[in-house]
Amino acid sequence: MTDAWLDIGALDDIPRRGARVVKTRHGCVALFRTAEDRVFAIDDRCPHKGGPLSEGIVHGNAVTCPLHNWVFSLETGMAQGADSGAVATYPAEVQQGRILLDCARLIAGRAA
Repeated sequence: MTDAWLDIGALDDIPRRGARVVKTRHGCVALFRTAEDRVFAIDDRCPHKGGPLSEGIVHGNAVTCPLHNWVFSLETGMAQGADSGAVATYPAEVQQGRILLDCARLIAGRAA
C-alpha cells in the first residue's frame, strides 16, 4: 500500500447493503458495502440522468439508480441488462476494519 491510499473510515460506519458519499475536489465517490462486507467505490452520478447512486438500492454486487432503476455492477461499473453506459470504479479495500480508497487512481481516473 502506498501513500495514495486514504483512510475513509470504519467499515461499520456503512450499514450492510448501504452507501456513503466521499466528496473530493475531483467529484463525489459513492462507497458501497455489500451484505457480504465487500466494499466498492464508484462515481456517485448515474450517466443516464445524473441520479445519486449512493441513494440507490444495493443488491448483490450491484446498485440500482434511484431515479430510473438503471442497474450498475459495483465490480465493473457497467450498466446491466438492456441499459448501456458505465460509471468509473475505484480501488477500495478493507484493512483492519478500516475502508481505504486509492486516491491516486481517483485523480488519474478523473483526469482522463
